[in-house]
Parts: sequence; structure tokens; C-alpha cells
Amino acid sequence: MRVRQRVGAQLEIAGALAAVLEWSAMEPTLRRARTGDAVEIQRLIKAYADRGQMLARSLSEIYDNLRDFFVVEDAAGLLGCAACHVTWEDLAEVKCMAVRADRQGQGWGRKLLEACIEDAASIGVNRAFVLTYVPEFFERRGFQRIEKSDLPQKIWSECVRCVHFPDCGEIALTFDLQDAGQ
Repeated sequence: MRVRQRVGAQLEIAGALAAVLEWSAMEPTLRRARTGDAVEIQRLIKAYADRGQMLARSLSEIYDNLRDFFVVEDAAGLLGCAACHVTWEDLAEVKCMAVRADRQGQGWGRKLLEACIEDAASIGVNRAFVLTYVPEFFERRGFQRIEKSDLPQKIWSECVRCVHFPDCGEIALTFDLQDAGQ
């Protein structure tokens, strides 16, 4: 009887260990954000906001806009996020794009951007824009620099909360979804 219990316990431990190893080997996956992701999304954004590279977002604001967000997760948690927010009939903003520093350069920012662009195109948006301190990332993906003043005034509603307002150094870029065959 004791041998049977010991063998059973060893098999149970082996099964649990296999499950842990399978989880830790999980490939990162891109998906829509869920309510349980909001705190980690805020943490990702805060890392950049603390360095003055992104606008901080309250947890309430993240929940209010959760349907705009895509995330990439692996076994350790979220490694990136981005949001596609419709601002007008034919215009959407790609914002809140953040990838953990230890996972940059692996294509996750590009995949998050592609998800946002596909999402905008799927609902009939013709053009996407970004405001960024890293224009080269977006230019490599087909975005074109424009003057911020060329964007509708409506998009500036968040700017007054920025630490850099009114002396913003962000670069505006747009992407024409129709020209890209979206």
C-alpha cells in the first residue's frame, strides 16, 4: 500500500512538473486584452511614462479603453501592448505601444502595430496616425511624417495631461490603409 501511495505521489509530482515546463516553454501570443491584463498594461506604460517617453495612463482610463488594446503574453506575463483608438470617421490613433525592454528587437512591436492597423481597416478606417518620440520604428513600417497641425484638433484632448505640454517633441506620422491594400 505504501509503495502504491509513493508511486502515485511521484506520478502526481511528475505530471505537475511537466505542466510547469510546458507553461514556461509557452511561445508568446498576441491577443485582445482582457480585464485581467489592465494592471500589467498600466505597468508596461508606466515604465515609459516614468522616463517621459509616453503619456501615463490611469487604471480607470485603461479599463475605459480596454477594447482598444492588444497584448502579447508569454509564460512570465505581458511583454507588450498597443491600442488602436478611433478618433474620427476615417482616422484612428495607434497609441500606448510598449514592449518590455528585455523583449525588444524580437518583432513584437511590429506585430502589435500590424494588429492595430488590421483592426482599424476591419472597421472602415482609412488612415492611422501615431505621435511618437521614435519615428524611425514607424517609418520602417510605412508611416510618413506629417505636421502635427495637419491632424484634427480633437486629437489634442490628451495633450494637456502630458509633462511636455505645450512644448511637445513628439513626431506625427500617418499611414494610409487604402494605399497599403488593407
